[in-house]
Amino acid sequence: MEINLDLEAIKGCPQSFVRAVNDTMNVLTGKWKLPIMASLIFGKKRFKDLEREIPKITPRMLSKELRDLEMNGIVKRTVYDTIPVVIEYEFTESGRKFKNVLDAMVEWGLEHREVVLHEN
Repeated sequence: MEINLDLEAIKGCPQSFVRAVNDTMNVLTGKWKLPIMASLIFGKKRFKDLEREIPKITPRMLSKELRDLEMNGIVKRTVYDTIPVVIEYEFTESGRKFKNVLDAMVEWGLEHREVVLHEN
C-alpha cells in the first residue's frame, strides 16, 4: 500500500497522519529496537549474534526488546528442536517492509554526520 500525500493541498495536519506516526513510534520506542532491526536487515540471527553486533546491549534488554518486537509483529522467533536448542530471529513481512525506512534513516544519518562534523 502506497500513500501519496500532497502536503501542499492539505490545510493542516490530518489526524490519520499523526496517528500513523504515533503508532510507528510506539512500536519503535526505546534505545535498542532500531539497532536490533538494523542488524536483522542482514538476515536471520541467533541471540548471541545480535548481542555481538549491538555494542553495550545487555542480554536482559535484548531479550525484552525482541519480545516487544515479536509482540508487535515485526520479528519472528523460530525455535528448532535440536540439541542444543537453536533459536533464530528474523523479520516478519511487516518488518521487511520497514527496510525502506531504515535505508532512509541510514542515508540521512550519514549525511547529517558529515554536515555536523564539518561544521564543528
